[in-house]
Amino acid sequence: MDRIILHLDMNAFFASVEQASNPHLRGKPIAVIGSEERTVVTTCSYEARAFGIKTGMTKYEAKKLCPEIILVPGNNQKYIDTSVKIIGILKNYTSLIEVFSIDEAFLDITNSLTLFHKTENIARLIKKKINDELGLLCSIGIAPNKLLAKLASDMKKPDGLVIIKKEEISGFIKDLPVSNLCGIGEKLAAYLKTMGIKTCGELGRYPVKTLKQRFGVIGERLHNMGLGIDESPVVSYEEDQGVKSVGHSMTLTKDVSDINIIHKYILQLSEMVGRRIRKYGYSGKTIVLTIRYKDFTTFTKQLTIESYINNDLDIYFTALKILKSIKLEQEVRLLGVTITSLIKYYHQLSLFGDEDKKNIIGKTMDKINDRFGDFTITHGNLIMNDHSQGVISPSWRPSGVRRVEVK
Repeated sequence: MDRIILHLDMNAFFASVEQASNPHLRGKPIAVIGSEERTVVTTCSYEARAFGIKTGMTKYEAKKLCPEIILVPGNNQKYIDTSVKIIGILKNYTSLIEVFSIDEAFLDITNSLTLFHKTENIARLIKKKINDELGLLCSIGIAPNKLLAKLASDMKKPDGLVIIKKEEISGFIKDLPVSNLCGIGEKLAAYLKTMGIKTCGELGRYPVKTLKQRFGVIGERLHNMGLGIDESPVVSYEEDQGVKSVGHSMTLTKDVSDINIIHKYILQLSEMVGRRIRKYGYSGKTIVLTIRYKDFTTFTKQLTIESYINNDLDIYFTALKILKSIKLEQEVRLLGVTITSLIKYYHQLSLFGDEDKKNIIGKTMDKINDRFGDFTITHGNLIMNDHSQGVISPSWRPSGVRRVEVK
Protein backbone atom coordinates (compact mmCIF):
# COMPACT_ATOMS: atom_id res chain seq x y z
CA MET A 1 0.00 0.00 0.00
CA ASP A 2 1.25 3.49 -0.83
CA ARG A 3 2.05 5.51 2.26
CA ILE A 4 0.08 8.57 3.28
CA ILE A 5 2.07 11.01 5.40
CA LEU A 6 0.66 14.08 7.14
CA HIS A 7 2.85 16.96 8.28
CA LEU A 8 1.46 19.35 10.88
CA ASP A 9 3.04 22.77 11.35
CA MET A 10 1.70 25.05 14.07
CA ASN A 11 1.43 28.64 12.84
CA ALA A 12 3.57 31.25 14.65
CA PHE A 13 3.53 28.82 17.56
CA PHE A 14 5.04 30.74 20.48
CA ALA A 15 3.24 33.95 19.54
CA SER A 16 -0.05 32.13 18.95
CA VAL A 17 0.17 30.42 22.34
CA GLU A 18 0.69 33.80 24.00
CA GLN A 19 -2.27 35.30 22.14
CA ALA A 20 -4.49 32.33 22.98
CA SER A 21 -3.69 32.67 26.69
CA ASN A 22 -4.02 36.46 26.80
CA PRO A 23 -7.03 38.04 25.02
CA HIS A 24 -5.37 41.48 25.14
CA LEU A 25 -2.70 40.26 22.72
CA ARG A 26 -5.06 38.89 20.09
CA GLY A 27 -5.04 40.66 16.75
CA LYS A 28 -2.00 42.73 17.74
CA PRO A 29 1.62 42.67 16.54
CA ILE A 30 3.60 40.76 19.16
CA ALA A 31 7.08 39.27 19.26
CA VAL A 32 8.21 36.55 21.65
CA ILE A 33 11.71 37.18 22.98
CA GLY A 34 14.07 35.13 25.08
CA SER A 35 14.83 37.73 27.73
CA GLU A 36 13.48 41.11 28.78
CA GLU A 37 16.92 42.71 28.73
CA ARG A 38 18.61 41.57 25.53
CA THR A 39 17.64 38.96 23.06
CA VAL A 40 16.36 38.34 19.55
CA VAL A 41 12.88 37.65 18.25
CA THR A 42 12.20 33.90 18.47
CA THR A 43 8.90 34.20 16.63
CA CYS A 44 6.26 36.81 16.01
CA SER A 45 2.56 36.99 15.24
CA TYR A 46 1.30 37.33 11.68
CA GLU A 47 0.23 40.89 12.55
CA ALA A 48 3.91 41.64 13.28
CA ARG A 49 5.11 39.86 10.17
CA ALA A 50 3.07 42.26 8.09
CA PHE A 51 5.58 44.96 9.17
CA GLY A 52 8.53 42.87 7.99
CA ILE A 53 9.56 41.56 11.40
CA LYS A 54 11.36 38.22 11.24
CA THR A 55 12.83 35.62 13.56
CA GLY A 56 16.37 36.52 14.57
CA MET A 57 15.91 40.30 14.60
CA THR A 58 16.91 42.17 17.73
CA LYS A 59 14.08 43.76 19.65
CA TYR A 60 15.42 47.18 18.63
CA GLU A 61 15.20 46.28 14.95
CA ALA A 62 11.66 45.01 15.54
CA LYS A 63 10.63 48.24 17.28
CA LYS A 64 12.09 50.29 14.45
CA LEU A 65 9.88 48.47 11.94
CA CYS A 66 6.84 48.49 14.23
CA PRO A 67 6.99 50.96 17.15
CA GLU A 68 3.76 49.57 18.63
CA ILE A 69 4.98 45.97 18.73
CA ILE A 70 4.38 44.17 22.04
CA LEU A 71 7.41 42.24 23.31
CA VAL A 72 6.51 39.14 25.30
CA PRO A 73 9.19 37.21 27.24
CA GLY A 74 9.02 33.55 26.27
CA ASN A 75 7.56 30.98 28.64
CA ASN A 76 9.15 27.62 27.82
CA GLN A 77 6.96 25.58 30.13
CA LYS A 78 3.81 27.01 28.56
CA TYR A 79 5.00 26.01 25.07
CA ILE A 80 6.05 22.55 26.23
CA ASP A 81 2.69 21.95 27.92
CA THR A 82 0.83 23.09 24.80
CA SER A 83 2.96 20.91 22.53
CA VAL A 84 2.29 17.87 24.73
CA LYS A 85 -1.46 18.57 24.49
CA ILE A 86 -1.19 18.77 20.70
CA ILE A 87 0.57 15.41 20.60
CA GLY A 88 -2.21 14.02 22.78
CA ILE A 89 -4.74 15.16 20.17
CA LEU A 90 -2.74 13.62 17.33
CA LYS A 91 -2.71 10.25 19.08
CA ASN A 92 -6.44 10.02 18.38
CA TYR A 93 -5.68 9.60 14.68
CA THR A 94 -2.57 7.39 14.55
CA SER A 95 0.06 5.89 16.82
CA LEU A 96 2.82 6.63 14.29
CA ILE A 97 3.79 10.19 15.25
CA GLU A 98 7.27 11.65 14.76
CA VAL A 99 7.78 14.90 16.64
CA PHE A 100 9.96 16.94 14.30
CA SER A 101 10.20 19.95 16.61
CA ILE A 102 8.17 21.63 19.34
CA ASP A 103 5.67 22.88 16.74
CA GLU A 104 5.91 20.27 13.98
CA ALA A 105 5.06 16.60 13.64
CA PHE A 106 4.82 13.90 10.97
CA LEU A 107 2.00 11.36 11.11
CA ASP A 108 1.77 8.15 9.12
CA ILE A 109 -1.99 7.92 8.55
CA THR A 110 -1.89 5.07 6.01
CA ASN A 111 -3.78 2.66 8.25
CA SER A 112 -6.08 5.33 9.66
CA LEU A 113 -8.15 5.50 6.48
CA THR A 114 -10.13 2.39 7.45
CA LEU A 115 -11.64 4.45 10.25
CA PHE A 116 -11.67 7.99 8.82
CA HIS A 117 -12.10 7.08 5.11
CA LYS A 118 -10.50 10.20 3.58
CA THR A 119 -7.18 11.94 4.21
CA GLU A 120 -8.91 15.30 4.11
CA ASN A 121 -11.28 14.17 6.87
CA ILE A 122 -8.34 13.43 9.17
CA ALA A 123 -6.69 16.78 8.45
CA ARG A 124 -9.85 18.80 9.06
CA LEU A 125 -10.65 16.89 12.26
CA ILE A 126 -7.15 17.59 13.60
CA LYS A 127 -7.33 21.27 12.70
CA LYS A 128 -10.76 21.64 14.32
CA LYS A 129 -9.76 19.76 17.48
CA ILE A 130 -6.62 21.87 18.00
CA ASN A 131 -8.53 25.09 17.38
CA ASP A 132 -11.48 24.14 19.60
CA GLU A 133 -9.38 22.93 22.53
CA LEU A 134 -6.33 25.22 22.35
CA GLY A 135 -7.42 28.19 20.24
CA LEU A 136 -4.54 27.63 17.80
CA LEU A 137 -4.25 27.36 14.02
CA CYS A 138 -2.07 24.94 12.11
CA SER A 139 -1.15 24.21 8.52
CA ILE A 140 -1.23 20.64 7.24
CA GLY A 141 0.38 18.98 4.25
CA ILE A 142 -0.46 15.47 3.08
CA ALA A 143 1.61 13.51 0.57
CA PRO A 144 3.09 10.07 -0.16
CA ASN A 145 6.24 10.85 1.85
CA LYS A 146 7.72 13.13 4.53
CA LEU A 147 9.63 15.38 2.10
CA LEU A 148 6.53 16.30 0.14
CA ALA A 149 4.23 16.45 3.16
CA LYS A 150 6.47 19.10 4.73
CA LEU A 151 6.68 20.95 1.44
CA ALA A 152 2.88 20.94 1.21
CA SER A 153 2.38 22.28 4.75
CA ASP A 154 4.53 25.30 3.87
CA MET A 155 2.50 26.16 0.77
CA LYS A 156 -0.44 27.92 2.46
CA LYS A 157 -0.03 29.68 5.79
CA PRO A 158 -1.66 30.29 8.13
CA ASP A 159 -4.40 27.67 8.50
CA GLY A 160 -3.56 25.91 5.25
CA LEU A 161 -4.32 22.43 3.92
CA VAL A 162 -2.52 21.11 0.83
CA ILE A 163 -2.71 17.54 -0.47
CA ILE A 164 -0.23 16.19 -3.02
CA LYS A 165 -1.35 12.95 -4.69
CA LYS A 166 1.12 10.44 -6.10
CA GLU A 167 0.14 11.10 -9.71
CA GLU A 168 0.56 14.86 -9.21
CA ILE A 169 4.11 14.84 -7.84
CA SER A 170 6.05 15.51 -11.04
CA GLY A 171 3.92 18.42 -12.15
CA PHE A 172 3.67 19.81 -8.64
CA ILE A 173 7.36 20.17 -7.89
CA LYS A 174 9.14 20.49 -11.25
CA ASP A 175 9.19 24.32 -11.27
CA LEU A 176 9.66 24.84 -7.52
CA PRO A 177 13.00 26.28 -6.32
CA VAL A 178 15.23 23.61 -4.75
CA SER A 179 15.46 25.81 -1.64
CA ASN A 180 11.81 24.96 -0.93
CA LEU A 181 12.81 21.40 -0.09
CA CYS A 182 13.54 20.56 3.54
CA GLY A 183 17.25 19.75 3.77
CA ILE A 184 18.48 22.14 1.08
CA GLY A 185 19.67 25.27 2.84
CA GLU A 186 20.79 28.61 1.49
CA LYS A 187 24.43 27.62 0.92
CA LEU A 188 23.62 24.34 -0.80
CA ALA A 189 21.01 26.04 -2.98
CA ALA A 190 23.59 28.66 -3.99
CA TYR A 191 26.10 25.94 -4.87
CA LEU A 192 23.52 24.04 -6.90
CA LYS A 193 22.78 27.25 -8.76
CA THR A 194 26.43 27.41 -9.91
CA MET A 195 25.81 23.97 -11.43
CA GLY A 196 22.78 25.28 -13.31
CA ILE A 197 20.31 23.70 -10.90
CA LYS A 198 17.64 26.09 -9.65
CA THR A 199 14.43 24.05 -9.69
CA CYS A 200 13.44 20.62 -8.44
CA GLY A 201 12.89 19.49 -12.02
CA GLU A 202 16.45 20.45 -12.94
CA LEU A 203 17.77 18.61 -9.89
CA GLY A 204 15.79 15.48 -10.75
CA ARG A 205 17.10 15.48 -14.33
CA TYR A 206 20.73 16.12 -13.39
CA PRO A 207 23.05 13.11 -13.89
CA VAL A 208 23.25 11.10 -10.67
CA LYS A 209 26.88 10.22 -11.36
CA THR A 210 27.89 13.89 -11.41
CA LEU A 211 25.94 14.62 -8.23
CA LYS A 212 27.75 11.75 -6.47
CA GLN A 213 31.10 13.06 -7.66
CA ARG A 214 30.30 16.53 -6.32
CA PHE A 215 28.49 15.61 -3.08
CA GLY A 216 29.53 12.06 -2.26
CA VAL A 217 26.97 9.86 -0.54
CA ILE A 218 24.29 12.57 -0.50
CA GLY A 219 24.41 12.95 -4.28
CA GLU A 220 21.82 10.23 -4.88
CA ARG A 221 19.70 11.60 -2.05
CA LEU A 222 19.67 15.01 -3.76
CA HIS A 223 18.68 13.40 -7.05
CA ASN A 224 15.75 11.62 -5.38
CA MET A 225 14.67 14.83 -3.67
CA GLY A 226 14.47 16.50 -7.05
CA LEU A 227 12.11 13.72 -8.12
CA GLY A 228 10.04 13.99 -4.96
CA ILE A 229 11.24 10.60 -3.67
CA ASP A 230 11.74 10.01 0.07
CA GLU A 231 11.68 6.56 1.64
CA SER A 232 12.42 7.65 5.23
CA PRO A 233 9.90 6.24 7.71
CA VAL A 234 7.91 8.10 10.34
CA VAL A 235 9.71 7.22 13.58
CA SER A 236 7.58 7.45 16.70
CA TYR A 237 9.17 9.71 19.31
CA GLU A 238 8.72 6.87 21.82
CA GLU A 239 11.06 4.76 19.67
CA ASP A 240 13.55 7.56 18.94
CA GLN A 241 16.40 6.70 21.28
CA GLY A 242 19.24 8.35 19.37
CA VAL A 243 20.35 10.59 22.23
CA LYS A 244 23.83 11.90 21.55
CA SER A 245 24.15 14.95 23.78
CA VAL A 246 22.49 16.96 26.51
CA GLY A 247 23.09 20.70 26.50
CA HIS A 248 21.93 24.08 27.64
CA SER A 249 23.03 27.55 26.60
CA MET A 250 21.92 31.08 27.38
CA THR A 251 22.38 34.60 26.11
CA LEU A 252 23.62 36.66 29.06
CA THR A 253 21.70 39.70 30.25
CA LYS A 254 24.73 41.83 29.31
CA ASP A 255 28.15 41.26 27.77
CA VAL A 256 30.50 39.95 30.46
CA SER A 257 34.28 40.00 30.88
CA ASP A 258 34.43 39.33 34.66
CA ILE A 259 35.74 35.76 34.95
CA ASN A 260 33.95 35.20 38.27
CA ILE A 261 30.58 36.02 36.73
CA ILE A 262 31.37 33.73 33.81
CA HIS A 263 32.13 30.97 36.33
CA LYS A 264 28.72 31.44 37.95
CA TYR A 265 26.92 31.14 34.63
CA ILE A 266 28.85 27.98 33.78
CA LEU A 267 27.90 26.53 37.18
CA GLN A 268 24.24 27.33 36.54
CA LEU A 269 24.38 25.70 33.11
CA SER A 270 26.18 22.67 34.57
CA GLU A 271 23.46 22.26 37.17
CA MET A 272 20.75 22.39 34.48
CA VAL A 273 22.54 19.79 32.36
CA GLY A 274 23.34 17.56 35.34
CA ARG A 275 19.80 17.56 36.66
CA ARG A 276 18.30 16.48 33.35
CA ILE A 277 20.92 13.89 32.49
CA ARG A 278 20.39 12.25 35.88
CA LYS A 279 16.63 12.28 35.46
CA TYR A 280 16.86 10.16 32.32
CA GLY A 281 19.64 7.90 33.53
CA TYR A 282 22.62 8.99 31.43
CA SER A 283 26.27 9.75 32.09
CA GLY A 284 28.85 11.23 29.74
CA LYS A 285 32.59 11.76 29.51
CA THR A 286 32.98 14.63 27.02
CA ILE A 287 32.15 18.20 28.05
CA VAL A 288 31.74 20.88 25.39
CA LEU A 289 31.95 24.59 26.23
CA THR A 290 30.36 27.07 23.81
CA ILE A 291 31.30 30.76 23.84
CA ARG A 292 29.89 33.58 21.77
CA TYR A 293 31.59 36.98 21.84
CA LYS A 294 29.79 40.31 21.69
CA ASP A 295 30.48 40.51 17.94
CA PHE A 296 28.65 37.14 17.55
CA THR A 297 31.83 35.17 16.87
CA THR A 298 31.00 31.70 18.21
CA PHE A 299 33.25 28.72 18.91
CA THR A 300 33.29 25.49 20.91
CA LYS A 301 35.99 23.54 22.67
CA GLN A 302 35.69 20.12 24.28
CA LEU A 303 37.48 17.94 26.79
CA THR A 304 37.10 14.17 27.21
CA ILE A 305 37.86 12.75 30.64
CA GLU A 306 38.58 9.19 31.75
CA SER A 307 35.41 8.38 33.69
CA TYR A 308 31.69 8.91 33.01
CA ILE A 309 30.02 11.67 35.03
CA ASN A 310 26.57 13.16 35.63
CA ASN A 311 27.18 15.27 38.73
CA ASP A 312 26.79 19.06 38.49
CA LEU A 313 30.16 19.88 40.01
CA ASP A 314 32.04 17.29 37.93
CA ILE A 315 30.53 18.84 34.81
CA TYR A 316 31.30 22.33 36.11
CA PHE A 317 34.96 21.69 36.97
CA THR A 318 35.55 20.00 33.62
CA ALA A 319 34.03 23.03 31.86
CA LEU A 320 36.32 25.31 33.90
CA LYS A 321 39.35 23.34 32.71
CA ILE A 322 38.24 24.09 29.15
CA LEU A 323 37.71 27.77 29.98
CA LYS A 324 41.22 28.05 31.49
CA SER A 325 42.68 26.86 28.19
CA ILE A 326 40.97 29.71 26.32
CA LYS A 327 42.24 33.28 26.18
CA LEU A 328 39.10 35.39 26.04
CA GLU A 329 39.55 38.10 23.45
CA GLN A 330 36.24 39.92 23.86
CA GLU A 331 33.34 40.28 26.26
CA VAL A 332 31.12 37.19 26.29
CA ARG A 333 27.54 37.34 25.03
CA LEU A 334 26.51 33.66 25.25
CA LEU A 335 27.67 30.58 27.12
CA GLY A 336 26.74 26.95 26.65
CA VAL A 337 27.59 23.66 28.35
CA THR A 338 26.96 20.28 26.71
CA ILE A 339 27.80 16.71 27.74
CA THR A 340 28.32 14.04 25.07
CA SER A 341 29.74 10.51 24.72
CA LEU A 342 26.71 9.27 26.61
CA ILE A 343 25.93 5.90 28.10
CA LYS A 344 23.06 4.70 30.23
CA TYR A 345 24.16 5.45 33.78
CA TYR A 346 25.29 2.65 36.03
CA HIS A 347 26.26 3.28 39.64
CA GLN A 348 29.58 1.95 40.86
CA LEU A 349 30.27 2.09 44.58
CA SER A 350 33.17 4.36 45.49
CA LEU A 351 36.04 2.97 47.55
CA PHE A 352 36.15 6.10 49.71
CA GLY A 353 32.48 7.03 49.61
CA ASP A 354 32.97 10.46 47.99
CA GLU A 355 31.07 9.52 44.84
CA ASP A 356 28.24 8.02 46.88
CA LYS A 357 27.93 11.25 48.83
CA LYS A 358 27.78 13.32 45.66
CA ASN A 359 25.14 11.02 44.19
CA ILE A 360 22.98 11.29 47.29
CA ILE A 361 23.27 15.10 47.35
CA GLY A 362 22.47 15.32 43.64
CA LYS A 363 19.40 13.10 43.90
CA THR A 364 18.15 15.02 46.93
CA MET A 365 18.49 18.36 45.13
CA ASP A 366 16.71 16.91 42.09
CA LYS A 367 13.76 15.72 44.17
CA ILE A 368 13.33 19.12 45.82
CA ASN A 369 13.60 21.05 42.56
CA ASP A 370 11.25 18.64 40.78
CA ARG A 371 8.65 19.24 43.46
CA PHE A 372 9.02 22.96 44.11
CA GLY A 373 10.51 24.34 40.90
CA ASP A 374 13.90 25.00 39.28
CA PHE A 375 16.62 26.34 41.59
CA THR A 376 14.52 26.03 44.77
CA ILE A 377 17.71 24.53 46.14
CA THR A 378 20.98 25.28 44.37
CA HIS A 379 24.69 25.73 44.82
CA GLY A 380 25.60 28.70 47.00
CA ASN A 381 27.41 30.52 44.21
CA LEU A 382 24.15 30.75 42.24
CA ILE A 383 21.88 32.28 44.88
CA MET A 384 22.27 35.80 43.46
CA ASN A 385 22.25 34.72 39.82
CA ASP A 386 19.49 35.46 37.31
CA HIS A 387 18.32 31.94 36.41
CA SER A 388 17.66 32.47 32.72
CA GLN A 389 15.73 29.67 31.02
CA GLY A 390 16.72 30.48 27.46
CA VAL A 391 14.62 29.61 24.43
CA ILE A 392 13.35 26.20 23.40
CA SER A 393 15.50 24.56 20.78
CA PRO A 394 14.10 23.10 17.55
CA SER A 395 15.45 19.72 18.66
CA TRP A 396 13.05 19.56 21.63
CA ARG A 397 11.10 16.35 22.12
CA PRO A 398 8.01 15.80 24.30
CA SER A 399 9.67 13.21 26.47
CA GLY A 400 13.07 11.82 27.21
CA VAL A 401 16.47 13.39 27.55
CA ARG A 402 16.25 15.51 24.37
CA ARG A 403 13.73 17.73 26.06
CA VAL A 404 16.61 19.63 27.69
CA GLU A 405 18.22 20.87 24.49
CA VAL A 406 17.55 24.53 25.22
CA LYS A 407 19.27 27.42 23.48
